[in-house]
Amino acid sequence: MTNFDLGHAEVTPNTPVVAGTFTTITFTYSAGHPMDYAGYVKIAFRHMNDFGTPQFDNPSAPNYCTVSTTGKSRIEPRWDPKGHIRPFNKALYLQIRDQYLDRGEKIMVVFGDTSKGSPGWQMPTFPVRCLEFKTLVDPIATYMFKELPESPALRILPGEPARAVCVARSEVLANQPFSYHLRLEDKWGNAAGKPLKIDHPGFKETGCFTVTAKDNLTGLSAVSNPIDVLATQPALRKFWADFHGQSGETIGSNTIEDYFTFGRDYGLLDILGHQGNDFQVTDEFWEKINAVTKEYYEPGKFVTFPGYEWSGNTPMGGDRNVYFASEGGKISRSSTELLPGQTSKYEDSITADELFKTLRKQTSPRAFAFAHVGGRYADLGMHDPEIELAVEVHSDWGTFEWLMRDALKQGYRVGFVANSDGHKADPGASYPGNSKFGSCGGLTCVLAEKLDRESVVEALNARHFYATTGARCLVDVTLETPDGHLFMMGGFVEVGAGTPTLHVRLSGSAPIERVDVFNGLELVKTLRPFSQEDLGRRIKVAWNGAKVRGQDRVAKWDGSLAVRNNTILDAIPINFWNPDQPLENKGDNRLTWKSFTTGSAKGLILTLEKPSGGTLEIDTVQVKAVCEIDKLGLEPLVWECGGLEKALKVYRLPDRQESNEFSFTLPLADLKKGDNPIFIRMTQEDGHLAWSSPVYVVMK
Repeated sequence: MTNFDLGHAEVTPNTPVVAGTFTTITFTYSAGHPMDYAGYVKIAFRHMNDFGTPQFDNPSAPNYCTVSTTGKSRIEPRWDPKGHIRPFNKALYLQIRDQYLDRGEKIMVVFGDTSKGSPGWQMPTFPVRCLEFKTLVDPIATYMFKELPESPALRILPGEPARAVCVARSEVLANQPFSYHLRLEDKWGNAAGKPLKIDHPGFKETGCFTVTAKDNLTGLSAVSNPIDVLATQPALRKFWADFHGQSGETIGSNTIEDYFTFGRDYGLLDILGHQGNDFQVTDEFWEKINAVTKEYYEPGKFVTFPGYEWSGNTPMGGDRNVYFASEGGKISRSSTELLPGQTSKYEDSITADELFKTLRKQTSPRAFAFAHVGGRYADLGMHDPEIELAVEVHSDWGTFEWLMRDALKQGYRVGFVANSDGHKADPGASYPGNSKFGSCGGLTCVLAEKLDRESVVEALNARHFYATTGARCLVDVTLETPDGHLFMMGGFVEVGAGTPTLHVRLSGSAPIERVDVFNGLELVKTLRPFSQEDLGRRIKVAWNGAKVRGQDRVAKWDGSLAVRNNTILDAIPINFWNPDQPLENKGDNRLTWKSFTTGSAKGLILTLEKPSGGTLEIDTVQVKAVCEIDKLGLEPLVWECGGLEKALKVYRLPDRQESNEFSFTLPLADLKKGDNPIFIRMTQEDGHLAWSSPVYVVMK
């Protein structure tokens, strides 16, 4: 290949920038070898960078960019979100028109030109160690791009503290001191400094409590997750896990060391896995994954698992998260598409069935897997009960109860997990930012004897775990057989005669709205900690669902709400994760919003001046709805919107709930012969959900 002088590029200023802020960055390319008419300069960016999309048409709007040159040519810009090779998918093409670009002549791109009213270019909403402007050139106009030896980059830092989060252990012993943490976050949810460790002398009584922590410098405070104060150590303890996320060595950002450090020290997790897309995990990086998980594993304090995301297309089986009980497992990829030379010393598994067969052969260390929905949703027509222990019901991508139902339809005995699938190296505290991720990252609570790999793997095999949408709520589900034997979530029990009884004890991180009890696909009963008589002036409006199962799942819900012949006193947004798109009060009893869902629910809670009288008018992209406020009660009014469970729901809530706790006992009559997967879904007022893994009751 001819050795060209490819020129060089720089950005100014190149000082660190605060996440999510608007700024102006000038990119300058200086030509080396003369560039022909119709040749290109291309600037490629990582796919996960959620900066504002550069635009060249509206000088007063955000992210306005201008292009100029010191030469005689005209530069024609074109933005392409899929214009380069993964993970640098996003690309700005700068084509040379009319003339050539001679040696030493420059092309300048002003990202965020404010000269005509634009506020500038919005930066990524999360910290980035290296926001690279990967620069490639096509000097001969052959579309054979050549990458510069060195490309310019920026560093993105978290913003000022805007809110606080208090994290405590879910269980402590009475009369024993313990520690909890206060984490400050900027408005996008980025950790604004290392969490503060606070010592507590211990609670003198048993029960469920919280602690409140305050940062003296900012005045920000937060109430902790619920803490179960026990008289004795339980046989199985609650440990919090995020089994799934990526770093910059694949499609994500920052490094694998950043990822594990954040999960341990900032996300305050007990258990963490790392799941890079297999076709990007080189043999060398696979060795590094094993080395890093071994380095960070500290029994009794922090449990790590080496693993990867098997990333076959859905017809080949779809995404599966693969883990090994310890280091030394062999990766088996769906393809080697992005590996150097597309070669590896490890054998591929082209389908999920082949993957399961390959993993079965690896007995030391043993492998296990979870079915996943992300880029390529799992096809549960392929399954191995000894390998695939769970389905992932929630992640940053959204909520996917349909995958759970796919497993139940097939009669599989699996548990339910939730993780972040975060791509920003922030496991345990993953927020969607300005991207098309639809939700806050989930968490899995593992009920294990000890905090070590052996105990956690044993708990996973027994399905002793539950999933949440990120809240550290307490979920205890026990099934009592007619002869008095007790089985916890994940258990398997045969019953000959009589009526089993379900015992449920819950402590939410917010008031509990309802609990749905399921037998497989069938809703057995909905229970609430309040009755029709408790309902008051608060109205909940919620929208949920997705367009399709795949990546094009985003369902837009931009809309407005108006109250006629009544008055809005207050309006609280539910799951409005983007601070730049708040719920807006337009006055005259009218609210507006920009919103989308990817399976999970979003919405708002109204407080009205009068509990009765007037009408509610809702106008969204998906549906228009009008309802009389007098007709709203305990059960929601529902407007189905097609797609994948898209729906608008409106119902009434009590004016106030005094407690976040709820317990009940439910006899399970009329169980069918064979498998009865009994599980619960808890819904909190604030939009957070939790799912217990099923107790599998087999009626003889």
